Amino acid sequence: MIRRYLCLLALAGAGSAAVRSVEISERTPVLDGVYERIVGRAHFGMNPKLAANRIVRDLELAQLDAAGGAECAADFYILQPTDAAKGNGTVLFEVSNRGGKGMLNRFNFAAGANDFGDGWVMKQGYTLVWLGWEWDIPASNRGALHFTAPHYRAEAPTDGLVRAEFTPEKSGSSMPLSDRNQDAIPVAKAIALYVRSGTESAPRRIPAEKYSLGADGHSVEMPSGFEAGMLYEFVYQGKDPVVAGTGLAAVRDFISFLKYGGEAGGWSGPRPSVKLAIGFGISQSGRWLREFVYDGFNADESGRKVFDGIWADVAGAGRGSFNFRYAQPSRDGWPYANVFYPTDVFPFTDTDETDPVTGQTGGLLDRARAARVLPKIFFTNDSSEYWGRAASLIHVAADGRSDAPISTDTRIYFMAGVQHFPRSLPLAKQGTEYPIDVVDHRPVQRALLAAMEAWIKDGVTPPASAYPHIADGQLTNLAGLRFPAIEGVTPPQHPRVARRLDFGPEFESRGVILQEPPKVTGAFPVLVPQVDADGIDLGGVRLPEVSVPLATLTGWNLRAAERGAPGEMAEFYGSTFPLAKTKEARAAAHDPRLSIAERYGSRKDYLERVNAAADELIGRRFAMPQDRDFVVERAARLWDALAQ
Repeated sequence: MIRRYLCLLALAGAGSAAVRSVEISERTPVLDGVYERIVGRAHFGMNPKLAANRIVRDLELAQLDAAGGAECAADFYILQPTDAAKGNGTVLFEVSNRGGKGMLNRFNFAAGANDFGDGWVMKQGYTLVWLGWEWDIPASNRGALHFTAPHYRAEAPTDGLVRAEFTPEKSGSSMPLSDRNQDAIPVAKAIALYVRSGTESAPRRIPAEKYSLGADGHSVEMPSGFEAGMLYEFVYQGKDPVVAGTGLAAVRDFISFLKYGGEAGGWSGPRPSVKLAIGFGISQSGRWLREFVYDGFNADESGRKVFDGIWADVAGAGRGSFNFRYAQPSRDGWPYANVFYPTDVFPFTDTDETDPVTGQTGGLLDRARAARVLPKIFFTNDSSEYWGRAASLIHVAADGRSDAPISTDTRIYFMAGVQHFPRSLPLAKQGTEYPIDVVDHRPVQRALLAAMEAWIKDGVTPPASAYPHIADGQLTNLAGLRFPAIEGVTPPQHPRVARRLDFGPEFESRGVILQEPPKVTGAFPVLVPQVDADGIDLGGVRLPEVSVPLATLTGWNLRAAERGAPGEMAEFYGSTFPLAKTKEARAAAHDPRLSIAERYGSRKDYLERVNAAADELIGRRFAMPQDRDFVVERAARLWDALAQ
């Protein structure tokens, strides 16, 4: 299959260019004129006959214009150095998460998408780029980056099933067909409504007379009510599909346009002066990047490398619903949300592996390796992804018995004791049973961005991978977890399972789902990080709040009882379980963990240890010297909150 891909790629002409024109609606100086903001919309024409475009599922069925191209358009947002000589020559592209912009928060410690924070990433000279790619962002979301995908031709086949999964937070009579308020796929014909009492239970069909399609066409109504905490699945025949995979191709073509040039009408003023590109994505966007490289999009229409570096953050082992008929890009896959979607699908590792049940072989980087467009890769995951996103599968054998090799151009980093996103004090619950995790790991991410840039630009080797290994006793199945017996705390019993799902005979070959709900034919082993005596994950990178603990910090939490399904995992969130302040309080609570007073003689003693931990992190290149005060000050605030 890879040989055929190479032959097709060789047919792509060097003169082909999918970016036809751009509309620039704004050019504004920012940061006292040091940077310039460019906002606009790019227009594409994708020729389905080009070899590089044959990896876009169903592109040959799209409506074509007179030039033989499938038209699509995407909003873009660029921050570029005003003086090109002061730039570092690198595009830092963030794959937009549901239309948003998040990397300024991560790398600049910014408060939001429109805040520049401390400007660190600009001081490095990056050209920051965002481009819409997701077809289902509602038009009402005016601040989002939108993408208009091509529709199918009127005479094209549009068979295939759609399934909308919904878990009510409280009882009600209406169920949306979309995920997170995105646009739903239109309904041609209702087929069935199912309910499950849990992820391990079989779906039970609800009689047709008990529900109906809502008058808005985007919901299901059931007068008797949907019950909080139950899993509902509405199956229907869709209509008027779009070619969702063009979003992947649009990013490919736009980054290629910025790196290699080309004619595109409408561009006025200086263009970005760049030669290298890093693709960065958080969560959904990290899964998107795993799909991007797996499907073969890192070679442009002329076979040139698109991204020199790819960084998939908190993506776990997932890819997702990005490049098949009736794809729902927002559907992710958590222990108790969006459970039965084609998200965690084989292969998981970047080197070749074999599914011991099906005999299927493959690796995430097969197509990029065959086309000689391998990027440097960072996979970063937090504790939440091992419990909630099956992250261990990216570095263990598919049978779960041994560590898998990783490519020389790949690094895997695990942030121990961290939830799906950074968080600060005060302690609080967010629809969770326990207070959520309060670790902020952004200093590590800044250091890793600097390491990625040095790697792709100057060949400077980044820090060695740091993640839990089976051989070192740092990964375990659920039965072997040695979590301490903390009063009132129960570890999860149902972490995310990467199930083998059968969506019908045409899904693998054509990307058409003919079986919903899918048949569950098995599952891959679930391994989570083993813990120390405090219940904190072994292996990986520990920030000072974790390595000099005042609390047990986990990547898991449970749903609050009022949400229904108590005992099931809450998506995204970790937990903070403070240590007892004194030996006496520890004894009264029957807490096996040493108290704060037993560990640290004073606040000064604690902060001395924090400073030593920060220095160790800097020495390993997982933090930068200029972020040392940020790290230490956070730990000091944690002491004031938990130890006073």
